[in-house]
Amino acid sequence: MWDWIVQILLQILRFIQGFASDWGLSIIILTVIVRLILTPLLLKSTKSTARMQVLQPKLMEIQQKYADDPQRQTEEMQKFYSENKFNPLGGCLPLLIQMPILLALFTLLRNLPGYIGESGVVFSFYNIMPDLTTTPGAQWANGIATALPYLISLILFGILTVIPSLYQSHNQTGQQASSMRTMALVMGIMMLWLGWNLPAGVLLYYDVSSLWQVAQQIFVTRRVMEKAKAEEEERLAHAPIEVDVVRREHKARPRKKN
Repeated sequence: MWDWIVQILLQILRFIQGFASDWGLSIIILTVIVRLILTPLLLKSTKSTARMQVLQPKLMEIQQKYADDPQRQTEEMQKFYSENKFNPLGGCLPLLIQMPILLALFTLLRNLPGYIGESGVVFSFYNIMPDLTTTPGAQWANGIATALPYLISLILFGILTVIPSLYQSHNQTGQQASSMRTMALVMGIMMLWLGWNLPAGVLLYYDVSSLWQVAQQIFVTRRVMEKAKAEEEERLAHAPIEVDVVRREHKARPRKKN
């Protein structure tokens, strides 16, 4: 389904390999290029998420006020979105747009020898991982010394999957934070199980991509989120008095009505 995207990525990877002279390094460079291309989309998604957090108290008020009238509730929420020029799908669309690229890259790396179609090609990452087409499970049969680089890549695969969710849980409280941490740990264990039979080239891509995501989340996304929240609160401060309650409720927890 993503074959045309796979072919584009294949040609880019071939071009990189022409000067990198190492397939592992070429995969790393390709991963960085893809991440750079997707960064504007992810930052846009971050800003949309920040706006949603600021507007959330008013949305909850509307949902509670018209809980017994779903049709009126929908109308009021659509009116609120229109007044605040907010698209509730704004945080999802950038993520959906990037999925075909990520799936195509995964497809390419999973069957790299088949796409290259050349005999005698050694798909290695210098002397660190001599064969990027094999799996940690297959290397385990050759002994711990041989399998060690592949096992390290697998462990990083699990850890770097968990870190973003644990980092996000710091913004939550109570049961929600606890649930996020539990889900993150379960996901990490699942990634270890899944990665046991993934080609090392795929693990290398996900390790580099996830490391980029963690660094971006710590050093970039947090600042973008804080700036977007400040801008939205400033906008609400100068908005008509009807929506001023959003700013007040964002600073103080709303009381339930009897």
